[in-house]
Amino acid sequence: MSYKLWQVDAFTDRAFAGNPAAVCLLDGPRDASWCQAVAAEMNLSETAFVEPRGDEYGLRWFTPTVEVDLCGHATLASAHVLWQSGRLSAGQQARFHTRSGLLTADLEDGGWMVLDFPATPPTVCEAPAGLTEALGATPLWTGRSRFDLVVELADPSAVEKLTPNFSRIAELDCRGIIVTAAGAPPGRAGVDFVSRFFGPASGVPEDPVTGSAHCALGPFWASRLGKNQLAARQVSRRGGDVRVSVVGDRVHLRGQAVTVLRGELLDSVGP
Repeated sequence: MSYKLWQVDAFTDRAFAGNPAAVCLLDGPRDASWCQAVAAEMNLSETAFVEPRGDEYGLRWFTPTVEVDLCGHATLASAHVLWQSGRLSAGQQARFHTRSGLLTADLEDGGWMVLDFPATPPTVCEAPAGLTEALGATPLWTGRSRFDLVVELADPSAVEKLTPNFSRIAELDCRGIIVTAAGAPPGRAGVDFVSRFFGPASGVPEDPVTGSAHCALGPFWASRLGKNQLAARQVSRRGGDVRVSVVGDRVHLRGQAVTVLRGELLDSVGP
């Protein structure tokens, strides 16, 4: 037996940018240890496992070291694969049962996809001891979302120039750190805010484009900027673009994706 395996660059319209995710199409459930071994082999920030459940799908996400509760770019990649492979028609909604409940994806004109995710707005908190030293920058504001520590810096250039100490970040009590600032990076007019995401404790030192982080960033910047439609840029080395809409207690994340690899995973490997 073998499984179809795809690698997709998410939140980008060109190959070798955005955030790469592996998508493994299953024909039934597999145990977590097998999924974790595959994710470690792929060694990407996330590997998604998609299991058919009638007209809907089960979806799990694994970093190289842990299973996670919510992932945006691998969900975008999974929906992209279902449409690209003909498992869903362009007019069909992708419906995923996950550890964060039912998540959906719809295909729009121009190859844009929209994810319906739960909002995870941050609340203000005191900066934990060692945060400034770990980041190499002084926060303007610090808060906690459901998963992460959220840190606001003075301007986009400060976010871009960060050279954090990953060992120190891994010691902090959170999935990861979202660092953000209002405004656009050079040459990116029309961007409302930028961000970067560091999650060394989850096996991801820096994630290129983090959809789930925008479940916190969307409500945060909607409140700050007084608008519910936002254009975001994650200013990692690869970089990527996310369009964010805040709709009550939900966040709609729009992005594009590009397939860069299709292959076959042999069931003879792994536990």
